[in-house]
Amino acid sequence: MDFTILHLCCVLISLIAGVAHGLEITSQGPTSIEKASSESVKLDCQFSLAAVDSGPLDIEWSLLASDNQKEDKVVILYSGDRAYEDYYPAVKGRAHFNSPDPKNGDASINLTGLKSSDTGTYQCKVKKAPGIRSRKMLLTVMVRPSKPRCSTEGPTQEGKDVVLRCTSSEGTNPLQYTWEKTSDNKILPASAVLDPVGGTMNVRNASISSSGTYRCTVKNHVGMEECILQLGITPPPNTAGIIAGVIIAVLLALIIIAIILFCCCRAHHRKKYEKEISYEIREDVPPPKSRVSTARSFTSVGSQRSSLGSMSPSNLHEYALKPQYDKIPSVEEYERPPSHTPLPPPVASKIAGRNLSRMGGIPVMIPAQNKDGSIV
Repeated sequence: MDFTILHLCCVLISLIAGVAHGLEITSQGPTSIEKASSESVKLDCQFSLAAVDSGPLDIEWSLLASDNQKEDKVVILYSGDRAYEDYYPAVKGRAHFNSPDPKNGDASINLTGLKSSDTGTYQCKVKKAPGIRSRKMLLTVMVRPSKPRCSTEGPTQEGKDVVLRCTSSEGTNPLQYTWEKTSDNKILPASAVLDPVGGTMNVRNASISSSGTYRCTVKNHVGMEECILQLGITPPPNTAGIIAGVIIAVLLALIIIAIILFCCCRAHHRKKYEKEISYEIREDVPPPKSRVSTARSFTSVGSQRSSLGSMSPSNLHEYALKPQYDKIPSVEEYERPPSHTPLPPPVASKIAGRNLSRMGGIPVMIPAQNKDGSIV
């Protein structure tokens, strides 16, 4: 009897407490969600009403400001049996109530086409006088890693250190990089040092066996991408042969330069010598005035000889041997150098002198001439 009375009292107290509390949020899901960009998410907010909750129903979703000095942003609103889904321009057209009639106890919303800017803390607030309840949820929108770019740094020669680098330009941290060899024995070199955060693999003292195909994978909580790298380790170059080749090339270049300089100097001296010879020839040529005076002297002597007495036919052959002073020199004779001027035969001159008196002629003095033809 006492136990029955006690049980009834407990039930009555519970009913009284329920009536006193009224509105309640009943969702039990996680309060932190991670999603990839461009995906969709449901922010859950279930509630229950009591008989005492008789006022109008208002549902408000807002994005809480990270700084206390800033105001919260209202994302979507339900009031007066009407939904206002385009309340916040940043999520306009992407925020919708999950239920067509939220007053039935489902205040959840769906966000589509997620962006990294959608990251933040969202609060669901349900009000029905006199009750008011709220629930907060943290949404993290993560960006998938972009396709990484694989490359090498340093000389890919045997005995050298080679760095294999993998870089993804986009992606929400933390990003994790891994390297693996996909060819031959599929075992990484023993001297390889991996950096899972920086995305590098340093192969120290690389050998020919380090050659092959490598794959780099980058991933975070919402996605992964990879790239392929072909590594080829070559033997070291022949340093002695390279040095010898350089020396030979330098010597050949010096020889060619020396030949060019020699030819230029020789051509210069040849032109200088030709100019000097031409100057000497011009200095030896007599002036034109002297030649004209010589022609006039020849004419004068010819006119004097025309006044001589007549000669007998027996002496004509001797006369023919005498110099023809009555002949006017031609232009070619003017231009002829003095060294080429023909001299009168000495024998003929002597014969003409001895026979002159027997022929009845008058001795005439013939002017003397220089080598260049001018009269002394």
